[in-house]
Amino acid sequence: MKNMLSALFWILPFFVAIAQGTLLQPGNASAVKVSPHRLTRIDRLLQTQIDSGLINGAIGFVARDGKIIYYKALGLDDADKKTPLKPNAIFRLGSQSKAITSVAVMMLFEEGKLLLDDSVAKYLPAFVNQQVLDKFNIKDSTYTTKPAKRAITIRDLFTNTSGIDHLLIGTDTMNAIYAKAGIPALFASDFILSDAMKKLGKLPLLHQPGERFTYGSNADVLGYLIEAISKMSLDQFLSARLFKPLGMEDTYFYLPPSKYSRLVNVYTKEKNYLRKWKEKDWPYLSINYPIVKGTYFSGGAGLSSTVKDYAIFLQMLLNGGQYNGQRILSKHTVALMTSNQIGDIPWSSPQFALDRWGLGFAITTKDGQTRLGQSEGSFEWAGIFNTFFFVDPKEKLVCLLFTQQIPFSWSLSDKFKVAVYQALDD
Repeated sequence: MKNMLSALFWILPFFVAIAQGTLLQPGNASAVKVSPHRLTRIDRLLQTQIDSGLINGAIGFVARDGKIIYYKALGLDDADKKTPLKPNAIFRLGSQSKAITSVAVMMLFEEGKLLLDDSVAKYLPAFVNQQVLDKFNIKDSTYTTKPAKRAITIRDLFTNTSGIDHLLIGTDTMNAIYAKAGIPALFASDFILSDAMKKLGKLPLLHQPGERFTYGSNADVLGYLIEAISKMSLDQFLSARLFKPLGMEDTYFYLPPSKYSRLVNVYTKEKNYLRKWKEKDWPYLSINYPIVKGTYFSGGAGLSSTVKDYAIFLQMLLNGGQYNGQRILSKHTVALMTSNQIGDIPWSSPQFALDRWGLGFAITTKDGQTRLGQSEGSFEWAGIFNTFFFVDPKEKLVCLLFTQQIPFSWSLSDKFKVAVYQALDD
């Protein structure tokens, strides 16, 4: 009996870990086969960027097998006041919101509420009998259409193959059509999601569904789909079903006043120096959208969060859908989301010409790994305010790099990837 109890003492933590999923905890780099010396190259990379005036500040995060081996804030939040950037700072996520919305839809998928190849119009009547843009008159924004060859599906929304363009950074043609119809930009806080999406459903698609990849505002439609099926607003659903169970305490569409001071300042480039963003810089975008009492819940771009919160979300996915005893998705659903869902349809972006798209993420392919050495099967995405993440299931890596400025650039995120992989020591 004594031997049995002793054995139970040693193996019980193992079974508890399985039930919980790997938890993020501070760890020793050497213990997870990462060189502490080579890891300091991330410091040098970020500090060089700061010293060169390319960024104001940044937070880098690296965890391997659940052990946090790099979590540092460098540089400033407010250059005028010399306020340092802190690890618990809250960032505008932009398009990193898409991954969260995608997970939420797949929770409904697992509950039998929808299938990926269902017509969107089955749940959202505004999207019935959709048309495709034929001819456009640039002088008065009038246009002609032709019938869509088929209905857009939920899978089309996930994979950016629906023909819906982006409500902020899309083509000039579709931006003009959207603006004339009164469709708000993604950060317009005083609209209602359902009202905007009902208008969007009546407008033409840029191209035939499934014809090509167009990075668009599909996740906003997915957010509306969540509302229609769950009978909850998107913010309520995400809070109750995802953020609270995972312990994501600092993730919101609109921050509570007690956390306003932690929202990072946005900077932009003017000539050869960085300055704070001004309201006039982008007429249809108020940079203060997270600190108002808004009503528009953009599933594609509206969330704000911390590095820590988002790392928990990513670790849940790396764990196969569970974290701290909370099962969010099954491992099979996570595998589905992180597999190529667009076949051989190419991207227009040179950055991802060799990669493909899953259900909410960019996916590194066998050919794509030749660009920087990132493992095949890794998944990632970024936000317009220069936040970035990637997860490498093969190497058990969760990595994030958050800055807060416009315009967006992939250069630093690529260098960050290289700095992470060169530090691996096994």
